[in-house]
Amino acid sequence: MTATADRDTTAPASAPSTAQPRRNPQRGWFGPLLLRLHFSAGLFVGPFILIAALSGAVYALGPTIEQGIYRHELTAPSTAAAKPLADQIDAAQAYIQRHHPEDTLAAVRPAPAPGATTRVMYAEAGLMDSQNRAVFVDPGTAEVRGDLLVYGTSGALPFRTWVDTFHRSLFLGDVGRLYSETAASWLGVVALAGLGLWVIRIRKTRAKRDLVRPARGVRGYRRVFSWHASTGVWLLLGALFLSATGITWSQYGGGNVDQLRSALSWGTPALTTSLSDTGTAAGGGEDAAHHGGSAASTDAGPAAVTPVLFDRVLAAAKAANIHASELQITPPATADQAWTVAEIKRSYPTAVNSVAIDPRDMRVVSETNFDTFSLPAKLTRWGIDTHMGTMWGLPNQILLFVTALGIAAMVVFGYVMWWQRRPIGKRVGNAPAAGALNRAPWWGSGLVAVGAIVIGAFLPALGVTLLAFVVIDVLITNRSVPPTPAAPGE
Repeated sequence: MTATADRDTTAPASAPSTAQPRRNPQRGWFGPLLLRLHFSAGLFVGPFILIAALSGAVYALGPTIEQGIYRHELTAPSTAAAKPLADQIDAAQAYIQRHHPEDTLAAVRPAPAPGATTRVMYAEAGLMDSQNRAVFVDPGTAEVRGDLLVYGTSGALPFRTWVDTFHRSLFLGDVGRLYSETAASWLGVVALAGLGLWVIRIRKTRAKRDLVRPARGVRGYRRVFSWHASTGVWLLLGALFLSATGITWSQYGGGNVDQLRSALSWGTPALTTSLSDTGTAAGGGEDAAHHGGSAASTDAGPAAVTPVLFDRVLAAAKAANIHASELQITPPATADQAWTVAEIKRSYPTAVNSVAIDPRDMRVVSETNFDTFSLPAKLTRWGIDTHMGTMWGLPNQILLFVTALGIAAMVVFGYVMWWQRRPIGKRVGNAPAAGALNRAPWWGSGLVAVGAIVIGAFLPALGVTLLAFVVIDVLITNRSVPPTPAAPGE
């Protein structure tokens, strides 16, 4: 995303004049600084942004693509009324015992609508964090339609999980996540620097419309620059949004965001699942024996999880504040923990209420209600869901797809302009002139320094790479400055 000035047509310098006007050192420093920042960041971080944008474009369409790829597992041909969850879980248990006997029951997502399947999810050794194996069951017949690996609260299937892992870490684990954090951290900075350059140029140019739509009748560098500038201004809000929401998932910057939200009481409310009385946990009542129930535990050992309990817990949750059809029922790992039922509707209107239920008496011991969330917590939820393409359905996915492709095109335009501006006989173009801060007033240099330190500390990936840019810039600049010749007689 490197927007540079027009091709330099300055004539060869004439002999030095002793009557040259003295330039005001405090004028003309901010624009060149923005240009140098926009160019350098775009040049070196551009590949990261390009990869993140292209993979993000594919991910944006993931929910729709998966509906086609995994249609068999996701659809239930039966039109009969849904059987109790216990019957569906029994069918899944029989299937899992034949194919993956080492797996353990982790959660259940009832079919959200007629024609959809129930997901009975199992923990399995060797899978990623937040990943489970889901057995898909026709709720009308309890027929198993197959099994797939699913990931996260979004329930991403293998295709979207693959794209997401590449988008987030390039399959390199925590080390690879530094690439996406760097891309997200710099995307907003590069976009804002580009906006500053756009404002400066539109104030000076007569053909202002050529900065809001591609210019006509021009070729070469000017044509690419026109596309870069006009496209960039339309993509600005989308780029800033993707940058801000992308940072929330990052390792280091995201951790700082979480700490800031916690300090300002902007966090998302969480359930309390610990039961104050850790005595006997319910074993499922009179129906427990039919579903393989066991005697209640008298300590905080493994919880007694029986299929019939899922129906009872769901009924208790619906009597409280659980009303959405898209939900997940999660049994506790130990007997001193409550069951949880959480709405997982990530499309508008958002439904993410949750309850914790004591299985001994089906009493609600804790609950969260989205209506009572703070505005920052709601904005965080909406921002994440919009970033993932689930908030507004297919229009959301198409808008993300177009925005991501536009950002990728901006990176390509930047590199093309850099190549087009290369001097004759050279393979690449020159960088914008350095030394803008040397012409800045003291307060300007101070503001830039303080801003860089604060932002760099809050977004470490940006701070480290910015420091690297400065060091490289100083080294290159010093090498390009010819040594001052010694005075005669020295």
